[in-house]
Amino acid sequence: MRILFTGPAAPSHLFPMVPTAQALRAAGHEVLFASPRPLEELRQTGFAIVEIGDGRPVRDAFEEVVGTEAHYAQPDLTQDQIMDIGAAAFALASRSTVDDLLAVAAGWEAQLIVHDSCLASAQLVAAKLGIPAALQNFGISSGLDMASRLAARFTDVYEKHGVAAPADTTPLNIVPASLGGDDSGLRMRYVPYNGGGVVPAALLHRGVRPRVAVTLGTVIAGIDGLEAIAPLTEAAAAVDAEFLLAVGDADLADLGSLPANVHALPWVPLAELLRVCDAVVHHGGSGSTLTGMQAGLPQLLLPQGADNFTVADALVATGAALRSTSADVDVALLTRLVSDPGLREGATRLRAENDALPTPAALVPAIEALVTARP
Repeated sequence: MRILFTGPAAPSHLFPMVPTAQALRAAGHEVLFASPRPLEELRQTGFAIVEIGDGRPVRDAFEEVVGTEAHYAQPDLTQDQIMDIGAAAFALASRSTVDDLLAVAAGWEAQLIVHDSCLASAQLVAAKLGIPAALQNFGISSGLDMASRLAARFTDVYEKHGVAAPADTTPLNIVPASLGGDDSGLRMRYVPYNGGGVVPAALLHRGVRPRVAVTLGTVIAGIDGLEAIAPLTEAAAAVDAEFLLAVGDADLADLGSLPANVHALPWVPLAELLRVCDAVVHHGGSGSTLTGMQAGLPQLLLPQGADNFTVADALVATGAALRSTSADVDVALLTRLVSDPGLREGATRLRAENDALPTPAALVPAIEALVTARP
């Protein structure tokens, strides 16, 4: 079977597809990715890739929609307003991918399209060619809701191509039902894929003191800098723990002089880092959140934008996490993060829920059936 994976050029959207794609390839299926630039991080996965789109960065689409320089943090907007801006920007970025994706899917004779909710061209192409579609959710938020928001901004493109409506699509959820995703479709265990990287030997074993990983994902540092964790690094000096800043090559100027127990790390795959940590602090991005869930760690969320606020609400409700504004992070909050047994119990329960789900490999027959069971 030939299975085409596609989504916008963003690790947070493409990386959750990788374990599914690996499982399908291991089962003997042909797998191809179609993605806009940049392609470097996707190239690390070892899959063949076809470039689609006009090469413009997604950030350009966001700036065109908001009419000003893009910022990730949007504290003055509601979650619904933020999602509408995201839908408008991703729909705009999707326009240049339609013809390319149509040519790839037809020329390669794809039998299933696995797509992200933020590439509006995928369901159009699936509908035009009569190919079944599966929506690879990237986290806690509803993929069907986001896909619907994009489709509402794509009606003229559907009309141009003579397509009445988006193809029906089956969600592939990667979180326990208690945490979110879509009510329909299939549900699989979250298996982290955080990209490649060299793991320092010192991070192969646990430390003497509690370790807290701190990350802002793959996007924020490049847009807003590290200001969101500046209060945390200052408060960390008085906490009996070691704080590991997983910020890659981000500029540390926003943080000033780091306390002796705060260390900046080179890029390290987050799952490997969290294996030897006792807690994690992040912005509420899906990759950071779900990798923390899979590791069974208490989490502190500092939501900034995107769907971070929805994610924070869902995770706090499980008893596995705390949330705060960046400015309100203090010694008491960080101490509670590493010492509260209730948080650790909540994190352990959440990990067990994830572990109880079928692996991507176990779900392969159900994904195959999306094609073989069609009339």
